[in-house]
Amino acid sequence: MSGLNALLDAVQAEQLEGRESVLATVVKVEGSAYRRPGARMLVSQYGRPQGTISGGCLENDVARKAWWLSESGPVIRSYSTAEALDEEGGEESLGFGLGCNGKVYVLFERIPARKSCTLLDALRNVRSRQRPAAIATIIACCRNSRADVGDRVFLESGSAPHGGLYHPALTERITDDLRLTLDRQKSSLQHYAEGCTEVDVFLEYVAPAPRLVIFGAGHDAQPLVRMAKLLGWHVSVIDSRPHFARQERFPEADFVTCASINQRFEFRELVDGAFVAVMSHSLSQDAYWLKGVLQSNPRYIGQLGPRDRTERLLDGITREVNSQPARSKLFYPIGLDIGGDTPEIVAMSVLGEIQAVMNGRTGASLKLRELKIHESYQLEPGR
Repeated sequence: MSGLNALLDAVQAEQLEGRESVLATVVKVEGSAYRRPGARMLVSQYGRPQGTISGGCLENDVARKAWWLSESGPVIRSYSTAEALDEEGGEESLGFGLGCNGKVYVLFERIPARKSCTLLDALRNVRSRQRPAAIATIIACCRNSRADVGDRVFLESGSAPHGGLYHPALTERITDDLRLTLDRQKSSLQHYAEGCTEVDVFLEYVAPAPRLVIFGAGHDAQPLVRMAKLLGWHVSVIDSRPHFARQERFPEADFVTCASINQRFEFRELVDGAFVAVMSHSLSQDAYWLKGVLQSNPRYIGQLGPRDRTERLLDGITREVNSQPARSKLFYPIGLDIGGDTPEIVAMSVLGEIQAVMNGRTGASLKLRELKIHESYQLEPGR
């Protein structure tokens, strides 16, 4: 989401100046590629491009040609990442000799200077409302189709679908698959045939920024906040010590508060669906925060400290409460085994483990990986 935040800010800056821009979006990948479908890059008229759609290999060509490619409307351009030039030839295929043996399909479209843009509205809603969306984009169609490249259907969580095609039956089928996309939280490519209309559609799942809740506002929480914000996450910091829980100590954080541990745990809604790090270095605080989080519904809980310390905490919590529905989400000691003990290394270790859990990875070296790089399996908690 970090790239999306910066991209939306760049679009807003261009529109405030009354300038058009071009949005380049990866909509399909064949074989190996650095970025996956959904990666975006904004090409402005005068400023530097914002975002990336590859590892830096394609961006120069995209920036040079974005304007004339999109002058007649949305268009798809394919880029070969194979070692040799693409065999198909033609203006829709470019060879870059990268040796990755893949092909990247990029959608180019103009962003109006001042008029509303439904795509940007949907992306902004994801950011502001912290709710996911699913977006269907036509990326190929037959000659007689009642649809064009770049046509879209939108479905935002908790809202009715909007947008659509000049083909009600096809729109209904796509909308049904958008609901599945929201349920599965995963993007996909689909082919539809309805009468004389055939289209290829990119069904994109757009997730809100991951939420990180840190219980503990010590010195080691500061680099964790900075690094998480660099990734574009939404970060909250909570501590019972007023001299620690101060906004000026965490200027990048979205929410900082001081809360007593002598009252009912009041952050269940905040931690539901969030990634949680308990790291106050205080036995009484950690016991209180961990007990409250274990009775909530987070996606991940990491407890800082030695294994035997956490197990003593858990023994005490179990004597107080029987219900701990989030126990299976608990990781301790928190973080990946990368060595080092500085606050910055600890922060990198913690964020690495959270990222692995978020994406169904093990956190191990890619050298040891048996599956392809973009396939996933689950990292088991409760070590």
